[in-house]
Amino acid sequence: MDIQDAAEHAIKAWYETDGAPEVDTDGAKTWGTFLPVGAPDRFKSVCSERGVTYVQGLAQALTLWLDNHPSPNAPLVKQPVVRVIVANQKGGVGKTFISSGIAQALAEAGHRVLLVDYDPQGHLTAELGFEELMYEDGVETLMMHMDGSAKGDIHDLLVALDEDVFGDRLHLLPASDDAFLRDVALSKVSFSEAALERALEPLEDDYDVIIDGPPSLGLNMDTALYYVRRREGELEDRSGVITPVWANRASHRAVRLLKAQKDDLCKKGRIQVDYLGLIINAYDSRRGKLVQENKDEWEKSSSPPVLAVIGDLKEGREAADGEIPLLVYAPDSEHAQVMRDLAKELAV
Repeated sequence: MDIQDAAEHAIKAWYETDGAPEVDTDGAKTWGTFLPVGAPDRFKSVCSERGVTYVQGLAQALTLWLDNHPSPNAPLVKQPVVRVIVANQKGGVGKTFISSGIAQALAEAGHRVLLVDYDPQGHLTAELGFEELMYEDGVETLMMHMDGSAKGDIHDLLVALDEDVFGDRLHLLPASDDAFLRDVALSKVSFSEAALERALEPLEDDYDVIIDGPPSLGLNMDTALYYVRRREGELEDRSGVITPVWANRASHRAVRLLKAQKDDLCKKGRIQVDYLGLIINAYDSRRGKLVQENKDEWEKSSSPPVLAVIGDLKEGREAADGEIPLLVYAPDSEHAQVMRDLAKELAV
């Protein structure tokens, strides 16, 4: 529902409610919407009659509306994600954690999801318990399907996360040890920007694709960005880029570099790559004033917008160390709920 319509419904319901509980508005950020002519004056008058401030009355109205209209468990409109890369060339900001968490939440919600470990370091593959697959001899790899040397079916590379919560809907394309040479190998491939697309094309009809991106700005990144471009007939902001960041200056610089590469690729390739948003990860206000100021600066961004702020919580680290999917290890944790919220954001 449009926020203006929601506000009108909320105020109307508030008029009909006696003794609405007080709402804590300390620290709340300002926002605005339009209301019909005369509606604000009437609302202020009723607030005065009830002995509450205009802000408190509005907070009560909206809280009542939200309590009666909880976020749905399934998307209201079927416009599912198609291809998303979680990308930032700055290491350690949580690409793997967020890629894995979003993919798990989408699968839990009923989507068929392919999780691609496109990071040569293979952290995602290892943290999900498949590290041994990275070093198998005599097997084909994603790189071989990208450079055209593979003879077999790329479906044979996939492994399933067999936990019941995913219902056989979450599959992983593991990393392999030849991925460290990918930039060199791609430099010898004709139209290398499309190499990942050519490799994954046989899988696309079966999955939404979530990619754990490489920690670099080389050809690896170009191929991934090209893969998630908006294709003819596709909706805006369905496929694209999500960037995890920290609340520090280094992350601001990293995003500028990634955005510059994306914009350059779009200009030269005459394509459109949508920036779906930023995720502020591992945030802890106790780390000082500069951390809070950097977070506030991120949240002022509207292009790309901030999709979520994730606290510096322990469950994600424990799940990774234990090589257990987050939604299996701590399904009721704050970390898990954030991933479900992000999945809904992407899938509606």
